Amino acid sequence: MKADQLLDRYVAPLLEGRRQECRDVLAEAMAGGLDAKRLYRRVLWQAMEHVDRLYREDRINLATEHMATRINRCLADQLQTQLDRSPSIGRRIVISCADGEPEELGAQMCADLFEAEGWETYFVGGGVPNDEILTIVGQLRPDILLIFGTTPAGVPGVRRLIDLIREVGSNPTMNIMISGGVFNRADGLWQEVNADLFASTANEALEIAATAEPRKPVIRIPGAPKKRRRRRRSPLLAQVPA
Repeated sequence: MKADQLLDRYVAPLLEGRRQECRDVLAEAMAGGLDAKRLYRRVLWQAMEHVDRLYREDRINLATEHMATRINRCLADQLQTQLDRSPSIGRRIVISCADGEPEELGAQMCADLFEAEGWETYFVGGGVPNDEILTIVGQLRPDILLIFGTTPAGVPGVRRLIDLIREVGSNPTMNIMISGGVFNRADGLWQEVNADLFASTANEALEIAATAEPRKPVIRIPGAPKKRRRRRRSPLLAQVPA
């Protein structure tokens, strides 16, 4: 069965909250030879994006969105144990996200896929204060901090977090990657918050992270005055879609 046909078969019961039927669709696909990683990328991820789009367009209500998201997350939990695991590649990633169930789902799936590709993965989820993320980054010293699924209201907080990490400089060669959420809907917004990398999907995140060079730290001359940056509201922030 083609991936788009499988997705259609999965989405129909997903939107109606029919949990067992969703399980059966995935089980049948795996019995037919599709592996868990392909189901993650071609079915669960795309179903997640479809549900989000329907909700933002007011084509489904909150109850339907909640049911579908929770079914997706339940099945992601089950499938992640069957992902083929690559040997360790000696690289480390920390993943955070907005404080919401859909955002947690996308970030969790990113964490599962990075782990399957051999990354040492730490998933902190949403709702974690910036100072605690800063502490984790300093302690673990990851190659990449991935911030996933930011909401429009959360964009200024992402900018503050990035500014804080750069100002403290506890892990100067770490790249900060932005993915999902409002950053997928506002071209160039990731650059406005001073991130290093952007990926619209988990697949892109894996590909970009695999080839990313360590960030070049800013070298400050001892005793030199710090350059004061004038804070201005990004013109893109005023156009951020809901």
